[in-house]
Amino acid sequence: MSFTRFDHECMALALVLAAKGINSTHPNPRVGCVVAKEQKILGTGWHGVAGGPHAEVLALQAAGADTKGATAYVTLEPCNHHGRTPPCVDALLGSGVDRVVMAIQDPNKRVQGAGYQRLAEAGIKVECGLMASAAEELNTGFLMRMRKARPWVRVKVACSLDGRTALKNGESHWISSACSRQDVQAWRARSSAVLTGIGTVLADNPALTARIQDPPLQPLRVVVDTDWRTPLNCRLLEAPASTLIAGSGEKSIPAGLKESGVGLLPLPLADGKIDLSVLMQALAEREMNEVQVEAGATLCGALLKHDLVDEVLLYQSPVLLGEGGPGLFSIGVLESMNDRAHLEVIESTRMGEDFRLRLRPRKDRPGKDSH
Repeated sequence: MSFTRFDHECMALALVLAAKGINSTHPNPRVGCVVAKEQKILGTGWHGVAGGPHAEVLALQAAGADTKGATAYVTLEPCNHHGRTPPCVDALLGSGVDRVVMAIQDPNKRVQGAGYQRLAEAGIKVECGLMASAAEELNTGFLMRMRKARPWVRVKVACSLDGRTALKNGESHWISSACSRQDVQAWRARSSAVLTGIGTVLADNPALTARIQDPPLQPLRVVVDTDWRTPLNCRLLEAPASTLIAGSGEKSIPAGLKESGVGLLPLPLADGKIDLSVLMQALAEREMNEVQVEAGATLCGALLKHDLVDEVLLYQSPVLLGEGGPGLFSIGVLESMNDRAHLEVIESTRMGEDFRLRLRPRKDRPGKDSH
């Protein structure tokens, strides 16, 4: 399938538009649309908030009446089902466009090619795959939830040059620079949930809110707390965000927590700890797309060992914290170099004095003879 330079320009604009909803479309995907005809852009749109008009509808409205014979460029397959809004396919069919170019198909079971098929059956030329990688990257969380029934899990960690996340006595404020800490707020704001462990709650009493200007939504705060020890006076139980405590279904919940109004999620145990796979499934059922983990080495290590880490957001500061402090991931003692956890750097960015690395588990793990 061959796409022109103008096709690429229109889809690139659609992706830029889709990214405008990065903090606000939860639990819906981020989608942008451009309507063009004869090398001229007629209208643009992007999905801003769940329940609001979709990108295709807004772009067609902006284009006006002259859309017969036009092309619609959309970053995700148009829906063909009634949700909170009517099907976007209906709007496209009624507009007179004769070509639809989509970046990727929607794996949502209510879509899954149905939009593509209905457009094609109506005689519209439908093409898919233009700038697909960029479209996938924009919606990693939504696509993961649709495909594997769990959220995209991003682990945020900050460390010194010698790999410590705190001093031996536990002091950790602040390892990273102000620039890095503000960047973390932006990543929180795009997340559906922020996940931490009870150890972090008891040691640091974090708020875990997205502290950016006018955040459209606050992420759900989730605490992994097997024994239901979350203090009633902790900052996580304060507004403006909601909190969900995940604890053991085999242990009684204190009356104070029951009466506090906080969300409570009793879960099964695995080896005496919360079954993290079941937790992720439960979060997906609550329509959580991206989960940002801000926790200690034990919880981060457990997620890594259970193959529940999709991305690591690492801020490394040019300081040395000395011996005895905790590391990033507690994964036990490895007996062989072949047991190493392999990560791939997908981005390296300077953040003030720090470096921010984005890493993902490697799919092509090196074999025993690799160096």
